[in-house]
Amino acid sequence: MSLVNSAVGLYFKARYHRIERFINNPIDVQSELFKTLIESAKHTEWGEKWEYRSIKSEQTFRERVPVGDYESHKPYIDKMMLGAANVLWADKIKWFSKSSGTTNDKSKFLPVSELGVKENHIRGTRDTLSMYFVNYPNASLFEGTSLVLSGTLDKFEPFPETIYGDVSAIMVANIPSFFRLFYNPSYDIALLAEWEKKLELTARQVIDKNITSIGGVPTWNLVLFRRILELTGKSNILEVWPNFELYIHGGVNFEPYRSQFKALLPSDRVQYQEVYNASEGYFGAKMLPSDDDILLFLDNGIYYEFVPLDDWSTGKMENTVPLAGVEKGVNYVMLISTNSGLWRYQCGDTVKFTSIAPFKIKITGRTKQFINAFGEEVMVGNTDKAIAMTCETTNAVIAEYTAAPVYIDGIEGRGCHEWVIEFKQLPSNLPAFAELLDKNLQSINSDYEAKRFKSLALEQLKINVAPQGSFVNWMRSRGKFGGQNKVPRLSNNRHYVEAILDFIK
Repeated sequence: MSLVNSAVGLYFKARYHRIERFINNPIDVQSELFKTLIESAKHTEWGEKWEYRSIKSEQTFRERVPVGDYESHKPYIDKMMLGAANVLWADKIKWFSKSSGTTNDKSKFLPVSELGVKENHIRGTRDTLSMYFVNYPNASLFEGTSLVLSGTLDKFEPFPETIYGDVSAIMVANIPSFFRLFYNPSYDIALLAEWEKKLELTARQVIDKNITSIGGVPTWNLVLFRRILELTGKSNILEVWPNFELYIHGGVNFEPYRSQFKALLPSDRVQYQEVYNASEGYFGAKMLPSDDDILLFLDNGIYYEFVPLDDWSTGKMENTVPLAGVEKGVNYVMLISTNSGLWRYQCGDTVKFTSIAPFKIKITGRTKQFINAFGEEVMVGNTDKAIAMTCETTNAVIAEYTAAPVYIDGIEGRGCHEWVIEFKQLPSNLPAFAELLDKNLQSINSDYEAKRFKSLALEQLKINVAPQGSFVNWMRSRGKFGGQNKVPRLSNNRHYVEAILDFIK
């Protein structure tokens, strides 16, 4: 196995030259990719509608093709799911990633072409591992096996040749043959639809394995870890898997979970590799161990554009800029055009560039997941950081939270933010916790701080404590349990806060 690990390590280190190419020539790489995408789609229904044959420049593309979202793509996707080819992409597409979004109960089905599987999702995974092996030359991932908690797949009833499900399940179904030797759990368990059963069978199957790495959304991995400790009687996961060295995570901000993982994996040799992998595509990963941002992958089938958030909010889509036009520190809405047939598609994320040589970003929030009822412009990245800081100071541990505005009532009234928090470990003094959380949020967000000045516009936030298990049970009641489904952290209306409070009652 050591020989295999050495050989695989050399393979991933060799692949790093591909990453260096787009780091050193980012604009050229994106321009080449743009031309390839346009050429590939010019004879599709979409390409003929927008006359891709006569698009010779990125500027023409921006002027001619409108900024899109799921609703603008849905009529074409519906045709594709029924087996039509040459609609949004040149091929007939079999795979569709199912996404509930974070603020919309309606399921979305996003096309994933064979090329998208190979040159986006699988390539993104390989590039992530390449960076890991370059950063850690003595890594021994392939002296053991990896564990990935994936979602499930289903056949589309009106046209059973179409398969839909979580993007994680699509990736599992397309793991290259060699790497399947290093994957857990078995396929029959991995693709189970019932999450309680999947977690139980996974826990029992992997207890005696030599697990060296895990990938997946933190929430479900914590549930799995705790069940494994119950079954084994061990005090932490490293007593079960002593050779464990890497956790690959994405999908939600990791900061609120970090202390829990540190307790379950109590060793500095355990590394944490953040990735930016969504239903729409595999966008990037952390480049260096010291980084707290994401290297944008520029040659994996995705052409990027960006709209300043201020312009987005006022509908000024003409101010969209390509990668060459971005600036550090500006909040952007990210647009993508992909080798699976999404065109100028806004995937809902807002990002800031922390570096432009190479191009690195931080996810700052969602276009639909923020609170800006009073001009405070609070993003989910702000609240995640504030609650992590507060928990560290007070030794509290949270499971989940959601927050929303309380609107001004009457002429003399003032608004505030209302939080619903489920604690795994309550703070000793809840009012002091709320006060500190409010102060930490002010220290992170100057607009919130300005509105909180002497409580002139906003009063201190208030907290409702949810009983343990509330969020999981609420998500289950909504049919949003497991997989890529995530608790909506922020909303600019009170829909989710009221729903969870009513559920608790």
